Parts: sequence; C-alpha cells; structure tokens
Amino acid sequence: MDNPCLRCGACCAYYRVSFYWSEADPFLAGPVPLDLTEPLNPYRSVMRGTTTHPARCVALDGCIGNQVSCTIYDRRPSPCRELEPWDAEGQPDEKCTRARAAHGLPPLDPGEGKPISPQHPPWPLTA
Repeated sequence: MDNPCLRCGACCAYYRVSFYWSEADPFLAGPVPLDLTEPLNPYRSVMRGTTTHPARCVALDGCIGNQVSCTIYDRRPSPCRELEPWDAEGQPDEKCTRARAAHGLPPLDPGEGKPISPQHPPWPLTA
C-alpha cells in the first residue's frame, strides 16, 4: 500500500500537538525528547512549533505534500500515534482531510483506505 503520510505531513503543520507532560519527562522514561517540547500548562506539554500560526512541528522534516518524515517517529507523542489517515471504515479521516485542505491538498482517495497498521507505519522508522 502506498502510504500517503510519507508525502503529506499536513497534520504536523496544522494541529497543536499537546500531551500529558510525563511523555517528555526523562526521569519517568518519557519517550518524547524534552528539548523539542514546551509547557502548555501545569499538566500538558506541546511539541515546539505547534502553538503558533502557521503551525509546524519541530520534528517534521521535508516538504508538505511532497515528501516528509518525522525525525522522532519512534519517540513521537500519543496524539501523533493516534491520528490515522483513514477511519475504521476505510474512509478519509475528518481530521486528516481538514489538515490537508488547509495546505491545498485534496482529500485522500476512499478507494485506497485501509487503516495503517504497525506493519505499515505512517513514517519511515529511520530519518
């Protein structure tokens, strides 16, 4: 399956990526690199670059809509792990479609839709 996330990156340059602070706490074995985050409030942290407009996650590498990768794919926060390009029925996910539209990209083709599995991750495992 051709993975649309490898050429898209729109979600990484559209949404605020916020998560519970412990995901970036090295003393609690949080996987997210602390230096790529900033505090949002006493309970939540965000990926740097995602609280401004236009947003662009500091971990996103490449050209949106052409070819992208996540430089911390194996250490990405939970919101990034949960976002899928297609919903459970194989239709383009609404959040994905909204981010793509903001970057002038068309919705994904529903005919290609099948959820990405661990065997088909949305980013290259190495950057």
